[in-house]
Amino acid sequence: MNPFNDEYFMKQALVEARAAADEGEVPVGAVVVCNNQIIARAHNQTERLNDPTAHAEMLAITAAVGVLGAKYLTNCSLYVTVEPCIMCAGAIGWSQLSTIVYGASDEKRGFQQYAPKAFHPKAIVKMGVMEKECAEEMQKFFKSRR
Repeated sequence: MNPFNDEYFMKQALVEARAAADEGEVPVGAVVVCNNQIIARAHNQTERLNDPTAHAEMLAITAAVGVLGAKYLTNCSLYVTVEPCIMCAGAIGWSQLSTIVYGASDEKRGFQQYAPKAFHPKAIVKMGVMEKECAEEMQKFFKSRR
């Protein structure tokens, strides 16, 4: 039995999402995994950095290429708590991540609606991993804001 499965890595992304919420950021977390090892982790920091591009996925990709010293993240997987937006989907595609795993869908801003072919053609996409827990983080955050 492999303890390092999709649920394990999504739980790590959820840790990042909760850190974002604690900082007043929209609770999205991401981890990049290579050879069953987390090489980068990030959460939304758009408020802290005053940067609309500082999404969890973008920050995780930047950190991962720095760790690997490579332009592409071939043979790496991205775990993210919420369906990537079209900006992040473009970066995911250009970075050539092999596998993208996300929890909750985003009907308003998710890539599936606007750019379903943004990822590398050979990329594997898994959706709905720990969907309930990921969605609850978003709902809890926005409920507290209203």
